[in-house]
Amino acid sequence: MEQNQRNRVSVLYMLVSILFCVCLIAANVLETKQIEVWHISVTGGLIIFPVSYIINDCVSEVWGYRKARLLIWTGFAMNFFFVSVCALADIIPGAPYWHNQEGFHNIFGLMPRITLASFTAFIAGSFVNAYVMSRMKLRDQGRRFSLRAVVSTVFGETTDSVIFFPLAFYGVIPTEEIPVLMLWQVFLKTAYEIVVLPVTIRVVRFMKRHENADVYDTGISYNILKIFSI
Repeated sequence: MEQNQRNRVSVLYMLVSILFCVCLIAANVLETKQIEVWHISVTGGLIIFPVSYIINDCVSEVWGYRKARLLIWTGFAMNFFFVSVCALADIIPGAPYWHNQEGFHNIFGLMPRITLASFTAFIAGSFVNAYVMSRMKLRDQGRRFSLRAVVSTVFGETTDSVIFFPLAFYGVIPTEEIPVLMLWQVFLKTAYEIVVLPVTIRVVRFMKRHENADVYDTGISYNILKIFSI
C-alpha cells in the first residue's frame, strides 16, 4: 500500500506536467521567429522556454528529483511526438487549392540537425538543473531556495547552450559568434528566472501547503533512466 501511494501522482502534479509539456511544444514553434530584445537578436522561444526551467525547479523542490525525472522524460516524449507529427504533416502533399506549403514548412518542417541538437540539449540541461536543485537542497537543509533556483538555472542553461549551439550551428554561422550566442542565451534566461523569482517563491509555498509535501532526496538514485521509480 505504501509503495502504491508513493508511485501515484497528484492532480496538481499532473496539471503542472501538462503546463511543462505545453511550454516545450510552444517553444518549438516560437523558435522559428527571430526577435530582438534590447538590440540583441534571439529566438521567440525565449518568451516561454525559461518557464520550463522554472517548473522544473518547482517540481524538484516540492516533489523531489524522482518526480522531476518523470516530468522531464514526459516532456521529451510529448515534444518528440509533436515534432514527429509535424514532420509527417509537412511531407504529405497539400491539397491542390492550398498554396501555403512554404509558410507551413518554415514553421513546422522538421530540420533533423536542429531537432537533434534541441532534444539532446533539453535532456542534458533539464537533468543538470534538477540534480543541482536536489543536491543544494540537501546541502542547505531546505534553506535558500532562491539561491538554488538561480544557480541550478545557470548550470542547466549553460549545459543546454553548450550542447545546442555547436550541434545546431557549427559550420552554419561564424564559429566566433557561437560563444557570444551561448553567453547571451544563458544571461537572458537566467535574468528571466530572477525577474519572476518572487512569483516562483509564492508558487512553491502554495504547492507545499496544498500537497503537504517537501521532499528531500536522501539516498535516491540519480540515474536518469529510472523513469518509473517515483
